[in-house]
Amino acid sequence: QVQLVESGGGSVQAGGSLRLSCAASGSIFSNNHMAWYRQAPGKQRELVAGLTARGSTDYADSVKGRFTISRDSAKNTVYLQMHSLKPEDTAVYYCWTGPYVVSWGQGTQVTVSS
Repeated sequence: QVQLVESGGGSVQAGGSLRLSCAASGSIFSNNHMAWYRQAPGKQRELVAGLTARGSTDYADSVKGRFTISRDSAKNTVYLQMHSLKPEDTAVYYCWTGPYVVSWGQGTQVTVSS
């Protein structure tokens, strides 16, 4: 069983930066993927950034050029570096791993004020 714990959320002004961390404990298959999702109030959860086991990345159009997903395998941690934050980035951000061993983190709140 894999447990994911996010951290790094907070409140920032528009244009600011935050780095989210997702620490994984337990066994993660080497061919598992990692991703960050977010859910704003009244909206569906959406994929923000994905990182395949081979290291390929993909981003939602709304965050391309501003967000970067990365992994530190030695620390079993995935990061989401967020720059040029906008009020519309306000959401609860969730870490995910799958598809062979599926797990979600508990979420971390990001609030961007204008």
